[in-house]
Amino acid sequence: METEIEDVILMWELAEESDDVADVKEATIAFDQMKEHLDLFELTTLLSEPDDRRGAILTVHPGAGGTESQDWALMLWRMYIRWIERRGYAYEVIDYQSGDEAGIKSASVEIKGEYAYGFLKHESGVHRLVRISPFDANKRRHTSFASAWVYPEVDDLVSIEIDESDLRIDTYRASGAGGQHVNKTSSAVRITHLPTNTVVQCQSERSQFKNKASAMRVLRSKLYQIQVEKEQAKRSAIDKTKKKIEWGSQIRSYVFHPYTMVKDHRTGHETPKVQSVMDGEIDGFIQAELDGTRKGK
Repeated sequence: METEIEDVILMWELAEESDDVADVKEATIAFDQMKEHLDLFELTTLLSEPDDRRGAILTVHPGAGGTESQDWALMLWRMYIRWIERRGYAYEVIDYQSGDEAGIKSASVEIKGEYAYGFLKHESGVHRLVRISPFDANKRRHTSFASAWVYPEVDDLVSIEIDESDLRIDTYRASGAGGQHVNKTSSAVRITHLPTNTVVQCQSERSQFKNKASAMRVLRSKLYQIQVEKEQAKRSAIDKTKKKIEWGSQIRSYVFHPYTMVKDHRTGHETPKVQSVMDGEIDGFIQAELDGTRKGK
């Protein structure tokens, strides 16, 4: 960022000296790009939780209300897909169930890239829409609800890194079957992973080296299972925060009629630019939530 800012300053200085319209235009474009990069950098500095750097899995579901809510769920889904594309993230739709007449019954997308979860984690909750229904012949105003839930992406094979300083390795004489050599040498190995108090041991081989290698494989498997259980517990904790997709539990309202306004009820951040928001411009809401989290609100 320092280098980019220095380059922009230099471009402005050259533009002032040349007094050339083309140079001024080029410097202006560079300044706007630098500001966009700086805003993103500032947002990224607010993401310090352990899972913030992960990719994300986003799911969208309609609330009660049939076609109305299913159509709103599709609008919400498109908003997030456009945000993903604007950010330049790679993504893969992993579930998509169309509604009976319009909209969707559910949809899920895997977002691949650094900080996807950190940026989107506060989007979890119920989203409320107020508009003149396109499905109502009498053109009455309707209120619809849909939910978005965001989870940190977890690899199929969780990488297990074991610090040697976290291990206590004990050797001892093996007991039981194995012959005279097994019983007379300290070939058996017991490994204790101190942070988790996980103990594994192996004495099936005559070689201490082979027993240690086997014990380490068992230890990695056990630590992998512990990690998986932690991730499952984390997801369960997220699920417990879910509320019914109905009035009174919304985190954000999108009003199309009788005026235009999108308002986040947690931070108070709002904008009248409804169409821009539906086109994926939700960074203002993300910024407000991250700022509030930093300030302890």
